[in-house]
Amino acid sequence: MTVRHFTPQGMLQPAPYHHVAVGTGTRHIHVSGQVARLADGTPVAPDDLAGQVAQALRNTAVGLAGAGASFADVLRLTFYVTHWHPGLIGPFMAGVEAVAEEIGLPLPMPPASLIGVEHLFEPDILVEVEATALLD
Repeated sequence: MTVRHFTPQGMLQPAPYHHVAVGTGTRHIHVSGQVARLADGTPVAPDDLAGQVAQALRNTAVGLAGAGASFADVLRLTFYVTHWHPGLIGPFMAGVEAVAEEIGLPLPMPPASLIGVEHLFEPDILVEVEATALLD
């Protein structure tokens, strides 16, 4: 197995992600920031954080698959969410949970960071997801 996810004893638990990933492969995959747009640019769920999280993760899965990878190979995820505050964790996690089985995203997720930002490149974009994966 190229990537192993775990949370050592003594680290915050429970969390919706593992705190550590160890990779032993040699081929790095970097999926650029994915947003809630279809391949033709059509916006998905313009005012719905859960819907945008789900679509951005679907797009991330497509990028990983294009490189011959899956979420099992992901070392880390980075989420950028506009106007973040703790009250958004419910809709955010609802989006993750709604799509996890469909796209093969393990729960808990690989190590992840959630970064609040003022805005992203278009006003209707609420979330952007980056992934780093490793293959042999």
